Amino acid sequence: MGVNGTNLVQQALIILDIMLPGMNGFEILSRLRQKGIKTPVIILTARNAEEEIVQGLKYGADDYITKPFGVAELLARVSAVLRRTLSDDAFADKSGNDDKVITVGELKIYPEKYEVILHGESIPLRPKEFEVLLHLVQRPGVVVTRDDLMNIVWGFDYIGGQRTVDVHVSSLRKKLEMNQQSVQIESIRGVGYKLVHAAAKKG
Repeated sequence: MGVNGTNLVQQALIILDIMLPGMNGFEILSRLRQKGIKTPVIILTARNAEEEIVQGLKYGADDYITKPFGVAELLARVSAVLRRTLSDDAFADKSGNDDKVITVGELKIYPEKYEVILHGESIPLRPKEFEVLLHLVQRPGVVVTRDDLMNIVWGFDYIGGQRTVDVHVSSLRKKLEMNQQSVQIESIRGVGYKLVHAAAKKG
């Protein structure tokens, strides 16, 4: 299965081991995402290798499973990822030409287009980052717990940990706050996150 091959686009799901000879799993995953291949990926990592899990999620993995693992757990994770992917595709395809927009200050979100504009510039987000932002922006100034984000964005059947939420919020925050301070995501220690607008904070 070559990274340069187009056959990967047709795959329903990729199970990718991090420890591979030659090119490791992180490099393969990075190249897939750089080429715009959105096929869901589950990474296989060593037991308790948190740095591998975090790095894999940052590169665009949809889930992870630690070694050793049982067939039942693997099948459950594959099933959950595929259900989420089908749900994401259905949401992204609905009313693609709709001009509905959610605005918070200079931040504009187009839910039907999966598009984010900040200070007139497009901000590229991964699907889960977009869904996290969409949920936060619909409740500006309100603290959203990690459990809420996990259940709404990943689904009640997701068997990953809350670290997944933290990694996605961290990546999202960096993309939003680059060269601007008007819209921020604040961490509420031990609880969750909230989206704040500079003008609202001053008021």
